[in-house]
Amino acid sequence: MPIYEYTCNDCQRRVSLLWRSFADAQTREAICPRCGGKRLDRLISRVAVVRSEESRLDNLADPSSLSGLDENDPKSLARFMRKMATETGEDLGPEFNEVVGRLEAGEDPEAIEQAMPDLGGSDSGADFGVM
Repeated sequence: MPIYEYTCNDCQRRVSLLWRSFADAQTREAICPRCGGKRLDRLISRVAVVRSEESRLDNLADPSSLSGLDENDPKSLARFMRKMATETGEDLGPEFNEVVGRLEAGEDPEAIEQAMPDLGGSDSGADFGVM
């Protein structure tokens, strides 16, 4: 059963209509459920595409995904980091959000790194038995 969206030219509202079949949507007249108007224009609805994790990671590995990235511009880095987070579909936590927010505000990445020394985890080899 398809659902189509319309703009009603009588009441100026956006409405959704549920049709019993695609044939009904093509042959029957659309009527606004709010005002009963018959002057409706069909809209293009948003579409969601479900992708596999492998597909999302392949997209990140594509060199063209780096176009527009300026490593000297904190705001450009923030946009890229947000894009990566969206592609992975993971919640990367409050530290990630803080870093990206500071980059979006134009803060220097090195200043952020100095202000958040625990950001990258432990660099000492003690956890791995390295001497």
